[in-house]
Amino acid sequence: MIYITGDTHREFKRVVDFCLHQKTSEQDILVILGDTGINYVGENYYKYAGRLCDEDLKKALNHLPITLFCLHGNHEQRPESLEIYEEREWNGGKVYFEPEFPNLVFAKDGEIYELSGKRCLAIGGAYSVDKEYRLEKDMEWWEDEQPSKETKKLVEKRLKAAKWQIDVVFSHTCPYKYVAQIFPFAYTKVDISTEKWLDKIEDKLEFSNWYCGHMHVEKEIGKMRFMYEDFAEFGEHPIPDEALQTEE
Repeated sequence: MIYITGDTHREFKRVVDFCLHQKTSEQDILVILGDTGINYVGENYYKYAGRLCDEDLKKALNHLPITLFCLHGNHEQRPESLEIYEEREWNGGKVYFEPEFPNLVFAKDGEIYELSGKRCLAIGGAYSVDKEYRLEKDMEWWEDEQPSKETKKLVEKRLKAAKWQIDVVFSHTCPYKYVAQIFPFAYTKVDISTEKWLDKIEDKLEFSNWYCGHMHVEKEIGKMRFMYEDFAEFGEHPIPDEALQTEE
């Protein structure tokens, strides 16, 4: 089975509970739509009292009975910028992974993956609306949090080759046209270049479903599903959300 959820920000209790509730196995996949927080503190974990270092967190997650397929968010490092990661083929596309943690795989922006017979495009990254606060408080922030010009060109090249037809899009943030429907008074003083670019992508693209995180809301608008702490089953016949909720 393949499941989808939103941002975790290094808090995986609900994922652990979900795996127990659904009796998952390593053959099952959980798509996390960015901001997993798995590559966050790096060697600076001494700044975060009581927080696991990244390697210890990965060791714990590697024992989960499920494979985590993670998009890049904005509150975490890009795996391609870390020397610890290698590339490999996974379900028709390239991913980043560490051999010692085989059930933790990270999407490469612009890759198209075959999941349950569907072609799925991955687009990570977004602007941190709390950037100034994070810098002021000496918290982690990464300059490459948004997709680069090269990444955008790669995405467009892949979609052109696919004749602008795809089954499913996984992204961290969403096209800008939806932002005002969620936060009508926000996003007035932030960089919206990624969202504006996704507007252009969506306008040209033929797709069936689009899943995104980042906004910390659970909402459906047309083909767009915003996910946070909810879980969805990926496939032709999704089961009701209430059957996927973890027990309190």
